[in-house]
Amino acid sequence: MFKMRLIAGMQYRAAAWAGVATQFFWGFMNLMVYQAFYASSGTEPPMPWPQLVSYIWLRQAFLAIVMLWVRDGELLRGIADGHVAYELCRPYDLFKTWFARLSAMRVSSAAMRCVPILTLGFFLPAQYRMPLPAGFGALGLFLLSLALSLLLVTAISMFIYILTFITLSPIGSMLIITVAAEFLQGSLIPVPLMPEPLQRFLDFLPFRYTSDLPFRIYSGGISGYDALLQTGVQILWIVVLLLLGNAALKRVLRRVVIQGG
Repeated sequence: MFKMRLIAGMQYRAAAWAGVATQFFWGFMNLMVYQAFYASSGTEPPMPWPQLVSYIWLRQAFLAIVMLWVRDGELLRGIADGHVAYELCRPYDLFKTWFARLSAMRVSSAAMRCVPILTLGFFLPAQYRMPLPAGFGALGLFLLSLALSLLLVTAISMFIYILTFITLSPIGSMLIITVAAEFLQGSLIPVPLMPEPLQRFLDFLPFRYTSDLPFRIYSGGISGYDALLQTGVQILWIVVLLLLGNAALKRVLRRVVIQGG
């Protein structure tokens, strides 16, 4: 399933190039907004400018991996209109199949967009240029953490599809989860720029480990033992959410009612 969905997702090249243009423009606009804030601030910012630049470009390059609003509309419609009955008749584990399908969709979208965005970022004027990683160790740990982020984001997004069995419409759960997650993961405001009490609170939630952790590992904002420890927390959240999601899907499937049978 992962391979089939990956190949299918790689066919949408025109959509990918449109996404590259949109994400690059949005990233550049974000940088100019933060540049104005940094220039007008009379104190030393909690996040150095080069780290902020890498944070924004990495977020734009890997948007399809870390953002929860990326969704499989076909799957959501199938749950709402009853076509999921065909899925229930097939001899495979529904949770694992959907997890593979959703993760492949994210990988295919990010694979076609990240290289052009990062390439352009490395050739921008110095003030907006994408910095190199803090070191080879930081680059390796960043790639590991980014792969774990894919699993973590997919595990969180599974609850949107599970809730659709109950609500019969994905709109409510999609809006609540994605809007909250976009703030809590540091996509609207980078976590280091938030008040310290809020930063400590976010350490106990899974959302900041989806994007804030890998991006700050790349720039050196999180390094050494702290980076390894937080990567371990990332793995722990993946295990917990996979177990909870699998149990929740089995529970709703025992009570699911599809008109006509």
